[in-house]
Amino acid sequence: MSHLIPAGPSHNTPATADRLGFGVPGYAHPLVAPTEWAELTRPGTPLHWAVLNVSRGPGTSRDPHCLTAASRLRATGVRVLGHLDLRCGTRPFGELISDANHFLDWYQVDGFCLDRCPVDRPGLPDVRRTVATLRALLGGAYLVLGQGIHPHEGYMELADQLVTFRGSWADYRWSQVAEWTAGYPPERFCHQVHGVPRRHLEEALRIARWQGAGTIYFTDRTAHPEGRTCADSPWKALPGYWDEIVSRLGPRVME
Repeated sequence: MSHLIPAGPSHNTPATADRLGFGVPGYAHPLVAPTEWAELTRPGTPLHWAVLNVSRGPGTSRDPHCLTAASRLRATGVRVLGHLDLRCGTRPFGELISDANHFLDWYQVDGFCLDRCPVDRPGLPDVRRTVATLRALLGGAYLVLGQGIHPHEGYMELADQLVTFRGSWADYRWSQVAEWTAGYPPERFCHQVHGVPRRHLEEALRIARWQGAGTIYFTDRTAHPEGRTCADSPWKALPGYWDEIVSRLGPRVME
């Protein structure tokens, strides 16, 4: 078992300290993954948010299939977040804001997931500028910083939630949390883990709770399908145990 530091105290279903819910990294295009998008509207699914990534961003024009998928989710009270790739701080500010405007104009998103966000202190000013502009564009925007590791604590003041783990089950089993996370409630953290075998699903859920994450996405899919490496591949389709994990986290299940 990993060395775990206890967490501090403390839309469809909001993230709470006593119940986990899903943060979906972004499925494949609705024409390719119609079942995946349809499953997200299943009544009782504890879904905190889902990312819309049309083509490494909003695409070049409004996609009617993506608009329909996003509209159906929003109609059920689920937050739909536009995918903005910060490229570890190298993406030009103007490009980011242009993509954000397209997401708002074309898909009426509720906020944004800032993927590959910088993690160190020098990156804070640029991310702060981007976040301030996004909140000015969309009052009440829900913002998730998708660093995938524990960043400098200063990023906590910028976003509603941080993705502080994104990676494989082999790494997650022995992962540690940064000590500063103990001062924040679970709804501020998300963990996304691929390659989680069904037989270890309960163990993975215990780790998420112990490490103080309120939002998760676990899948048995891996980043190496058929021996090929693809960073996005684990998240494009449903986990093989989707029904089971939904039942474990659903509103009738007490933690």
